[in-house]
Amino acid sequence: MESVKDNTKDRELMITRKINAPVELVWEVWTKPEHIANWWGPDGFTNTITKMEVRPGGVWELIMHGPDGTDYPNKSIFKEVLPLEKIVYEHVSEPHIVATITFEKQGKQTIIHWHAVFDSREKFIEVVKKHKADVGLKQNVEKMVTYLQAFSK
Repeated sequence: MESVKDNTKDRELMITRKINAPVELVWEVWTKPEHIANWWGPDGFTNTITKMEVRPGGVWELIMHGPDGTDYPNKSIFKEVLPLEKIVYEHVSEPHIVATITFEKQGKQTIIHWHAVFDSREKFIEVVKKHKADVGLKQNVEKMVTYLQAFSK
């Protein structure tokens, strides 16, 4: 029986997507700074990756550059890294979230499951309303899919 404390349904973002690329390539564009800088973030954003240590305890620091010129410094700590299978990171900048991304091999395709949990329902609502985080996550995945298409030509 799931306790109320463990139920995150009212403070989570989730997306599942089948991607027409092998898991090795999807993993690479997710874990190499020279790739992730090209697709991370919502539409109109660009990135400067200053540190990306994809290992448990590793630090990931980046600056997201908004279309209006605003810079958004971000810092995360990788909590779990299982090559070609799973990444868990804690976004320690505001807003605090824990994100889990799993990579499921489906022949020459990959299914990714992206799950982000906020500290509270109130913070979740604030971030979705103010920054449209739900739309941003979908755009982030779309940008990754578009980026991956360049490799299948």
